[in-house]
Amino acid sequence: MAAAAPDVPGARSGPLAAAVTWLFVPAARPDRFAKALRSGADAVILDLEDSVSAADKDAAREALATAWPADAGTPGTPAVAVRVNGLNSAEFAADAAACRALRPAAVVLPKAESAHDVRSAAEAVAAPVLPLIESARGLVDLRDIAGCPESARLLFGTVDLALDLGVTADAALDTARGDLVRWSAACALPPPVDGVTTALRDADTATRDAARAREWGFGGKLCVHPAQVQPVAAAFAPGAAELEWAREVLALEHEGAAARDGEMIDRPVVERARRILLRAGQSGPGQG
Repeated sequence: MAAAAPDVPGARSGPLAAAVTWLFVPAARPDRFAKALRSGADAVILDLEDSVSAADKDAAREALATAWPADAGTPGTPAVAVRVNGLNSAEFAADAAACRALRPAAVVLPKAESAHDVRSAAEAVAAPVLPLIESARGLVDLRDIAGCPESARLLFGTVDLALDLGVTADAALDTARGDLVRWSAACALPPPVDGVTTALRDADTATRDAARAREWGFGGKLCVHPAQVQPVAAAFAPGAAELEWAREVLALEHEGAAARDGEMIDRPVVERARRILLRAGQSGPGQG
């Protein structure tokens, strides 16, 4: 009998929902697990898929089991997820068994292409699912994937999607970015997580890519090297001028449709200001 689907709504409002920086670590490299947890990343994804060769899959699952972070899930530590191999791969059943034993915060499902894929993975692993959207088929069924109760948050697989679409310019993926943001909002999911920056140690590129993702409405970014974590976090954090603007807007909140320096202050503007302060861990006037 299949396991019952997990209580995903809790995952939608907990550490997975708030995570900004998501660091991939090959599951075949248990020597890197502790370093990843100390990297400052909000979430760590132990990877059984692309970063592990076919010959090393069994060894990676064994390493995952023997070196699983003992404090995973405790307050003050990153959320720990596992990227399994694809649902139709020969490795998925063994990956699912490993995840059921380890109880990660979630599993990342590569090439998620339907709500059926998400539900099947959730039942197999007994954990929330983070669908990785990285194919044209996944984009076509994005509405159903985002609306699936077992989906905790959407992740964007930019490299594989570019390959599937046959495009080379990152800007060619902007339509897909908009789709992920719109369907996440429409289905009450947290803002999606943008794809990786392949320039491993180029902090400027990571910063620029993260800032652009934030402008598109993403709430975080996948990282493939610890050196990317802090630049990405800084790019998503509100700046001093933005915080000052938000505090001033909230100070005018109870004056109706007021104005600040010629800018109309109405309900959507107030809500944007409130979200900026929440993201920075602050509160507005009269809110403690």
